Parts: sequence; structure tokens; C-alpha cells
Amino acid sequence: MMRSKVLSLVARAASNRMMSTATKLTTVEVNDKTGIATLTMNRPPVNGLNLELLQDLKSSIDEVEGNKSRGLILTSSSSTIFSAGLDILEMYKPDKDRIRAFWTQLQETWLALYGSSVPTAAAINGHSPAGGCLLATSCEYRVMVPNFTIGLNETQLGIVAPKWFMASFLSVLPQREAERALNQGRMFTTEEALKVGLIDETANSKEEAIEKCVAFIGTFAKVNPLARSLTKQQFRAADLQQLQNERQQDLEKFLFFVNQPAVQKGLGIYLEGLKKKAKKQ
Repeated sequence: MMRSKVLSLVARAASNRMMSTATKLTTVEVNDKTGIATLTMNRPPVNGLNLELLQDLKSSIDEVEGNKSRGLILTSSSSTIFSAGLDILEMYKPDKDRIRAFWTQLQETWLALYGSSVPTAAAINGHSPAGGCLLATSCEYRVMVPNFTIGLNETQLGIVAPKWFMASFLSVLPQREAERALNQGRMFTTEEALKVGLIDETANSKEEAIEKCVAFIGTFAKVNPLARSLTKQQFRAADLQQLQNERQQDLEKFLFFVNQPAVQKGLGIYLEGLKKKAKKQ
């Protein structure tokens, strides 16, 4: 039932590719009392990570860094989807220049979120496959609402997760658990994710999830902000530096892979399957 609903929503997004937009796809609200910023993704119906949403995410992260917020909470305006991950239509029969811009922007957005100087938490109020899981695991803390799923399911789509996707996963899960899940393309239910440590807490609603994220960020209230930030960045420095050093190679590897006939065929079959399933809903 849940999988069918996700497929239906993804198919709707696939049928209406957003090449450009005058509307900002994220919002930032800073709580006057706590000083904590809530960054909300708002690209209906599934927050598919296309070029424009990634640009807005990076811009909003920079805004939070610049306004001296005490922390950042990432969430979604959807009631059922946190983010369905990378917009497949960016990769299927791609435009040469746009696909380069898309992947470069994805790199920049990850570097900004994973390397953010402020405490970060994800209020996961819906399904979070692939790129959605990447965003969540790039944060320092995760609170998830029940009856949803999360995971890096790239292998199920015939896609190989880059090393920096794996780095975010490995910052949360033990290597043995992460390797098995990545190889299987496993999607964890909220309860399973809590059990293995992929998320830190559960909440009965988005509002409660945000409250718990606020409580986590509040644990740093008496900690020196600069010391905390530098400590975090030392922990993550190797992962961040590796991508910085290999950005061009990573881009070229992605372009080579995504343009392989077998990959394009697989993406086409997947999109057709989504459309057929959506029509049956």
C-alpha cells in the first residue's frame, strides 16, 4: 500500500518536469525564541531533487549559516514524502549541459549540508528513499514519523551510489550493516531504521518530530559554538575533502555511467512502470 502510493506520486512528478521556476522551492523560518531555523522542502508532489530544488536547498543552507541560527532542521511540506530522491527525469535522456549542472549542484548541496557549521537535524515526515536518505543521513540527528520507509535503494534501480553517498550512510550505520543494506538496496521501515540506528528517534507527527529535533539542538546550548563546529568538521573532514579532491572525476564517472545504453534503458523501463502503476490507482 505505502509503496504503491509512493510510486503513484513519483509518476505524477515524472509527468510534469519542472525545468525552471519562479517560485522558491524551499522556505526558511527562524524561531524567535529558540533561534533555530526550519528549512522546508516544497516541490510537490514528492520533493524530487531536480536542479532547481538543489539550488534552493544550497541557497537556504547558506542563508541559515549566514543568519547565525543556533541550528537547522530539515523537513518537508508533504504529509507523506520527505524526499523521493533524485529526479529521474534529470538523468533520463539528459541534456548535456543541464546534467552537468545538476550533478555539480548535488555535490555542492551535499558539501554544504554535511559540512554545515551549525547543528543539523532531519524531521522525516514521509518516505525517504535514495537522495532523500542522503539528505537525512547528512544531518547529525534524525527523527522519523511511523509507517514510512528510508534507505539508499540505488541498486534496485541499476544505479551505483557514489562514495560520498556511502560516507553519509557510514557516518550513521556500522560498515557491515551499511554494506549489506546498500548492496540489497534495502528500504527500512521506521521501526527497522530505529532498531539499526539509521534514525535516532520516532515521533507521532511532524510537529512532534520537529520538537524532538529542537530538543537535540538544545543539548548544545552550553557548548561553545566554535569548538562544537570545529569538532564536527574534524570528524567529517576526510569525507568532505575526498569529494572536494575528486569532484571532477566524480562528475565524469557519473556522466559516463548515466549515459550507458543499459542504464538509460533501465531508467526508461522504470519510468514506464511508474506511469502504468499510477494509472491503476
